[in-house]
Amino acid sequence: MKLYMRQKVFSWADKFNVTDELGADRYFIEGELFSWGKKLHVSDVMGREVAFIQQKVFSFLPRFFVFVNGVQVAEIVKEFTFFRHKYRIDGLGWEVEGDFFAHDYEIIQNGSPVVYIHKQWMSWGDSFELDIADGVNEPLALAVVLAIDCVLDAAQRANH
Repeated sequence: MKLYMRQKVFSWADKFNVTDELGADRYFIEGELFSWGKKLHVSDVMGREVAFIQQKVFSFLPRFFVFVNGVQVAEIVKEFTFFRHKYRIDGLGWEVEGDFFAHDYEIIQNGSPVVYIHKQWMSWGDSFELDIADGVNEPLALAVVLAIDCVLDAAQRANH
């Protein structure tokens, strides 16, 4: 299943729309404007929260937690490396590989692809294409991709 995640540019808080291949809305992502650390709520088209992403505020390296139904299911951590980005996903048995500078990477489990992520560069605001493997929990995959994007953003802000 291909999903397309597009950031709303003129918004105070982080806001994304997620559509399918036909352009139909699938999920909405909205960040909290006034909070300690980044917090993102992922809702379905009926307005029900299907996932929540929260940044650990006081951490040496960027660290984000993914919650589904109020239960923490994953933790995304930027590992300490000198020459390239490396991320760890704890809790799901998923691994991340690829070119993070180009936002062109994939998440795999036991050698099989879970989701392939590609950033579309010639767009207004951040825009991503996610190719999610059949049978994978879409909201969970979407939340993990959002958390990785948040870690990338936090790491880039720390370098500037």
